[in-house]
Order: sequence, then structure tokens, then C-alpha cells
Amino acid sequence: MPRYALKIEYHGGPFAGWQRQAGPATVQGALEAALARLEPGPFAVAAAGRTDAGVHALGQVAQAEMARDWDPFRLSEALNHHLKPHPVAVVACARAAGDWHARFSAVERRYLFRILMRRAPATHAAGLVWQVPRALDAGAMRAAAAHLTGRHDFTTFRAALCQAKSPVKTLDALEVEEVAGLWGPELWLRARARSFLHNQVRSIAGTLERVGAGAWRPEDVRAALAARDRARCGPVAPPQGLYLSEVRYPEDPFA
Repeated sequence: MPRYALKIEYHGGPFAGWQRQAGPATVQGALEAALARLEPGPFAVAAAGRTDAGVHALGQVAQAEMARDWDPFRLSEALNHHLKPHPVAVVACARAAGDWHARFSAVERRYLFRILMRRAPATHAAGLVWQVPRALDAGAMRAAAAHLTGRHDFTTFRAALCQAKSPVKTLDALEVEEVAGLWGPELWLRARARSFLHNQVRSIAGTLERVGAGAWRPEDVRAALAARDRARCGPVAPPQGLYLSEVRYPEDPFA
């Protein structure tokens, strides 16, 4: 059966996450229902990462096996037609090798977390950012982020129900960027790693916000990491600011 790589963009607000569930709407469920309008199925779409409820994607990557040999452009057009009215779009589609896997072939995942700093309620950006009512100290947040890059035991920054076999991960980069957004000043947190623990990025974002607000010192983040204690983590940031922005492979399947 021909295998296809799909690059997917979605607004996570209406969904209970990526993974198919009985009852709530999910991104995987919407995509599999669209595929079922094209061929009998059944379909079991695999993705590079399972985003939580309310989390968005700019470059999620998934795979699907089809009975027919579809032209990739026609397949993406058909899927986008049947995905309506869900806020999900296939932005690229390509044939993939039989041994290529959306999850297991990935060598890097990138996340973006957006923080909007303004007092007036967000209108256009509502549901797409974490809004805080004050300016944050980006320099202090960068100093704190430096303590988290590299290979560490991230027990402090992972969810209690995380199913990863080990809390040890290598965070290749954690950047804090000041952005003049359309709706007000923003801070963009960019994280890169081969893989992440459950709630790791949101836990880090919430902790760095405490540093930016002056409630924590950068050294407090180092101490929290060393404690390997979930109770030492700062507040977990809300999901609406988080985006799975990119997934990288040894060879770009969409090139």
C-alpha cells in the first residue's frame, strides 16, 4: 500500500488533542474521517507527536497508507475538502518510502510558545497566545533558560502521568525572542530536541514566566531542575500558547 507523508496545520482549540478518543473531537479523528471519505479504510494515522488538548500545530507530520496510488497534490486537495469545517489543513503531501515513519524516523521536534504581554483582553489573538498583563524580563528568562539546555533529568518539568521510560532528555536549544506582534509585544519561546516529555514545554514556559515576572531568580530554575521533584516546578502554562512548529528528518520527505 502506498505510504504518504502529510504536513498538517491545525488550531487546537476545538480538539481534545491529537490522539483519537471515544467521544471528544480530536485531530486524528478528523483526519481519519476525511480519509474514510476517499477510501473504505479502516485508517490508523500515525503522527510525529501527540499534542494535548488546545495545543496548535504549524508543522505536524503524519503518515497514512492508501489503497490507491494517489497523486500527492490531489490527495491533499481531497483531504482539505473533507476536513471542512474543522480548523485543520494539509499543507503538504508526498509519497514516502515504506520504511519511513512519521514518529520513529524523526530526528528533531521544534516547539514555539507565544506569550502576549498586554492588559487589554486579546481579541484577534484570543486562543492563540498565553496573555499576561505585564512586561516580562526577557534577559532574566534567557539566563534561566541557559540552565535547562543540554542533557538533564527533567523530572521536575514533566507531567506526573508521563509515560516516557526515562525523564532524561537532551534539550538542544531554548531561546527567548522578543517580538513586536501585531496585537502587542510578545515573547516567543523556541525549544528544540529530538523528543520531549509530556508537558515539558508548558512546564518550562510557566516556570520561565515566573522568572520574567520577578517572582523567581534564574538560579531558582537551576535548583528546581536539580531537585528532580515535580513539586518544585512553576505553574504549567496554558495550552493555547503552544505550537508544534516543525518536525525534522534525515531527509525532508516534502523536499
